[in-house]
Amino acid sequence: MERKGEKTTRLNYYRIPPFAIVIAITVMGIGMLIAYLLDRLTPLSEDVSGGVLALFVLLGIFLLYGIKVANQWEKAIVLRFGRFKKLAGPGLFWVTPVVESIANWIDHRVMVTPFSAEKTLTKDTVPVDVDAVLFWMVWDAEKAALEVEDYRMAIAWAAQTALREVIGQMYLADILVGRAKMDADLQRIIDERTTPWGVTVQSVEIRDIVIPQDLEEAMSRQAQAERERQARVILGESEKQIAASFAEASQAYLNNPTALHLRAMNMLFEGLKEKGALIIVPSSAVDTMNLGGLSGLAALAKDQTSQA
Repeated sequence: MERKGEKTTRLNYYRIPPFAIVIAITVMGIGMLIAYLLDRLTPLSEDVSGGVLALFVLLGIFLLYGIKVANQWEKAIVLRFGRFKKLAGPGLFWVTPVVESIANWIDHRVMVTPFSAEKTLTKDTVPVDVDAVLFWMVWDAEKAALEVEDYRMAIAWAAQTALREVIGQMYLADILVGRAKMDADLQRIIDERTTPWGVTVQSVEIRDIVIPQDLEEAMSRQAQAERERQARVILGESEKQIAASFAEASQAYLNNPTALHLRAMNMLFEGLKEKGALIIVPSSAVDTMNLGGLSGLAALAKDQTSQA
């Protein structure tokens, strides 16, 4: 089975810019024209014209594989007889065919690598699934090409193992509420591992944290119970404040029976104004506050209002 790294290396070696193909075809065409003219206009042998044609064909192939172009964001690793020769690019550069070759094209833009850790146990033995994104870039193309076989794959594996390591050192509660700390720890660990490869980590972002369904339901019930407890505490505090207000208001009626009677008569009158209202008054209140006469007056007033 062909590995991805081998396929990429072969494609890099045969990477040919379009205008190099045009130049090579033009040179070969000129060679064919010269060979034809030599064969028709001069009494030379066919071997001479054939040699001229072969020379131009070889020159076209030489130009075809020698002219290279690197994009603005990349550099080429040029080897001469297997040894590192230079970094070429961006732009137009020359590679001597057969003698020199391009081992890799290094992209200097910020790259994005998603990675994840599935069913990883936290410090309190809770399995979690975590998805994250790594932002990184190559700062030394020579190290990225020579110090590691496939720096992209190496970075992906380093990020995944670092994520598992960080999860195993944290409690579930810390993971759920401390994403910023987790991001910083991951960035530090991954950067330490990738710096020898000429790669620096820009940032790490945790995308999603998935916990078991039964644990999620238990945490939801716990949160609901906590909200109910807080609601009851708030209600109790309100009752205490209301009782304190009533106690303060009762001081105005202390040792003042006339004010208390007037307040009671006002409450009874307000209740009798409601249509269909029924009020039960103790007999002792009737005697002490003359409520019987008051009730009669209220009923008489109600009848007169309805007749009007």
